[in-house]
Amino acid sequence: MTETDRLAGHKAEADGAVDSYAKALARWNQKPYYSLDCYLKETFHEKIYKLAIDGGFTCPNRDGTLGSRGCIFCSQGGSGDFAARRDQSLEAQIEEGKRLLKNKHTGNRYIAYFQAYTNTYASLPKLRQIYMPAALHPEVAAISIATRPDCISTPVADFLRELSGIKPVWVELGLQTIHEETARLIRRGYPMSCFEEALAMLRERGIPVIVHTILGLPGESPQDMEETAMYVASKNVQGIKPQLLHVLEGTDLAQLYKTEPFHILSLEEYTQILIRCIEVMPPETVIHRITGDGPKKLLIAPLWSGHKKYVMNYIHKTFKELQTWQGRRYTPCAVKP
Repeated sequence: MTETDRLAGHKAEADGAVDSYAKALARWNQKPYYSLDCYLKETFHEKIYKLAIDGGFTCPNRDGTLGSRGCIFCSQGGSGDFAARRDQSLEAQIEEGKRLLKNKHTGNRYIAYFQAYTNTYASLPKLRQIYMPAALHPEVAAISIATRPDCISTPVADFLRELSGIKPVWVELGLQTIHEETARLIRRGYPMSCFEEALAMLRERGIPVIVHTILGLPGESPQDMEETAMYVASKNVQGIKPQLLHVLEGTDLAQLYKTEPFHILSLEEYTQILIRCIEVMPPETVIHRITGDGPKKLLIAPLWSGHKKYVMNYIHKTFKELQTWQGRRYTPCAVKP
C-alpha cells in the first residue's frame, strides 16, 4: 500500500466516523447516546420528569440482616437525599415534587421514582399498600423502583408483573461493579450470581431493568470500570445508570478517604471512562444519566461534580471532539475493549 493509499484510507475512516456521529445525533435528538429524555419523549410523547418518592423502606444492609451501616458510599438518606419526606402520604409527596418542578415542567404526567433505600424490601401486603396507590394515581405515567438484587424473589417479581399491568414499571438494580474485591470493599453484600438470578426473574416477566454502576470506586482502574460496562452490555437489560462516585460526609467512604486517601477521578478522567463505557452499550439501551448529583452540603469530593451544567457541556463537547457515539464498539456477540 502506498502512502497515498494509506492516507486515503484514514480519510475515508474519518469521514465515516463523522457521518456516523451525525446519524447518532439525528437518531437521538441531538445527543450521541440514547438518553432517558429521548426515550421518554418517544414513549409518552411529552416531557416527563421523575418525582423522588420515599416509600418508608429500610435496607438489609442497615437493619442488621446483612449489616447496620449500609454500603460505604451510601448517605444516611439511603441515596434518597432529594426525595420528599417519608412521613408524608404518596399524594402529598407527589404534590411537593410538582411544586419543585413548577418552573420547568411542561407535561401533565410524572414518573414515581421510589429511590431511597431498598424499595422491594418488605412483605407483599406492604408492597401492595405502597405501590398500588402510585399505579392508580392519574398523574403517574410510570413507576421506577430502585432495589437490591437480593431483595427480588419470585413472589416479588410476580407482584411487579401484576403492577406493570396497570402502569409501566421499571426496576433499577444496584450492581455498581462486577469485581468481587471491590464489592467486598463497598459492602455490597451479595454475589454476582444473585444479580443474574434477579435479572432473569424480572426479564422472564417482561419487567424492564436498569442497572446502576459506579465509576471511580477505590482501587478500580479504567479497564475495571469498562469491564463492568461490557458485562452490562452483554445482558438483557433495558437501561444503565453510570454514576460518578461521590464522597459524602457522614459515610464510611468519607472516613476511608480521610484516613487512606484514594484517587478521585478528575472531570477529564471521568469523561474519558464514561465515553468508553457508553461506546460498548447496545444502541437500544437507554442511558439514564451520564453524571449524578451529590447533595452539595454533604459533598467532600469531587467538588467539580457540583457544577452540573458545566460537566454536562464538557462531556458532550468531548463526544463531539472524539466523533464517537453509543454503540460504536458494541457487537451483539462480543464486546471488545
